[in-house]
Amino acid sequence: MPAKRYTPGQALLLDCLKDPHSVTTLTVRQWSLLLRMAKICKLTAHLGWLIDQHNLGHSVPEKVINHFQAAQAIVAYRRRMAFWEMNRLQRALADCNTDIVVLKGCAYLLADMPFANARLFADVDILVEKSTIDRIEQSLLAQNWQTLKLDDYDQSYYRVWMHEIPPLRHVSRTMEVDIHHTIIPPSSDLQPDPVLLMRDAIGLDNTPFKVLSPCDMVLHSAVHLFFDSDLSNKLRDLVDLDQLLRHFGTENSQFFEVLLLRAKVLGLQRPLYYTLRYTHQLLATPIPDAVLQRSQEFAPPAPIRLLMDSLIPMALLPEHPDESFQTVRFARWLLYIRSHYLRMPLKLLIPHLARKSLVRFTRSASIT
Repeated sequence: MPAKRYTPGQALLLDCLKDPHSVTTLTVRQWSLLLRMAKICKLTAHLGWLIDQHNLGHSVPEKVINHFQAAQAIVAYRRRMAFWEMNRLQRALADCNTDIVVLKGCAYLLADMPFANARLFADVDILVEKSTIDRIEQSLLAQNWQTLKLDDYDQSYYRVWMHEIPPLRHVSRTMEVDIHHTIIPPSSDLQPDPVLLMRDAIGLDNTPFKVLSPCDMVLHSAVHLFFDSDLSNKLRDLVDLDQLLRHFGTENSQFFEVLLLRAKVLGLQRPLYYTLRYTHQLLATPIPDAVLQRSQEFAPPAPIRLLMDSLIPMALLPEHPDESFQTVRFARWLLYIRSHYLRMPLKLLIPHLARKSLVRFTRSASIT
C-alpha cells in the first residue's frame, strides 16, 4: 500500500510502530505530532513500551518521556481496576458453577501477553454458556451490580439481537462488565459455534477464569474489529492483532497453519483474511508468504477488496488533530453502515438505523 495514501502524521505513527528505531531521528516538531497522533488512538503507552523494548529510551527527549510515563500510569491504574473487578466477579459468581472465559484486553492480561501491560483497559468482557447467562446476571444484580440505563428499545435490542446482555456496573465502581454468550450477534451470517470456543478455552494458574485458545483469541479480535466495528480510530485494535500474531507466531512455528484451519472450522475465514492483509500492510506483521497466499482464498470479490483497501486505512488511521476531511467521515460512515448490515438483516437494519438517527437528531435539537 503506497505511502502517498497516508498523511505525514499517519506515516510517522506507522513508521514508529513498525520500526521503533525510527524515533532516533525525530525532530521536536515530529515528536509533538507523533504524541498527538498516538493519543487519538490510545497508543501512547504502547509506543513508550515499544521504545523501552528496543532500549531506545536514550533517544527520547525528557519531556516526551514524561508523556510516556503519564500514559503508563493511567494504564497501570486501569489495570488495577480490571484486576479488582475480576476479583469481585470471581467472588460474586463462585456459586454459579460454570466456566467463565475472559475476553479481549483482560484476557491478554491474564494470559501474560507482553503488550498487555501497556494496553489501556476500558471494561471487563466475559463469555459464558447461553443457558447460564440469566443466572449469572441475576446473581450480579443481587450483589449490587446494576444494568446501565437504557431505554426499553435498547434493552430489547441487546437481549434479542446482540451477542451480549446490556453492560453491568457495580454501584461503587466505574468499570463495566460485558457478559457475552457468543462472539458476534446471532443475526449475523457468521455463526462461530460458541460451544467450540468454550470447549477449547484454556485454564490458567491461580484463577478460576479461562481464556480463549491462541487461535480463537486472534479470531475473536479479528471479528470484533472487522465485523463488529465501524473501524473509526481503531488502530489500537489492529495493533492488538499485530502483537497477538507476533507473539503466537514466535511461540509456535505451526501457529499460522493451525490458525487457517481453525478459521475454516469456525467459519471466520473473511475476518482472518482482513486481519492478515492489513496487519501485514500497515504494521509489517511478519506473516509467512505461503500463509498470505493461502489466505487469498478467503478474500472477497475484487471490487469489494479494492473498495476495502481504500476505506479501511482511511477509517482506521487517526486524522491529524487539527484537520478533518469529508472523505474520511464518509469512509467511516460507509463502514458504520457495513458493520450494522453484517450484524442483522435489512428488515431489521433499516428501522434500527432510522430510529437511532431520529434519537440523535432529537437530542441534538434539544441541546441547541
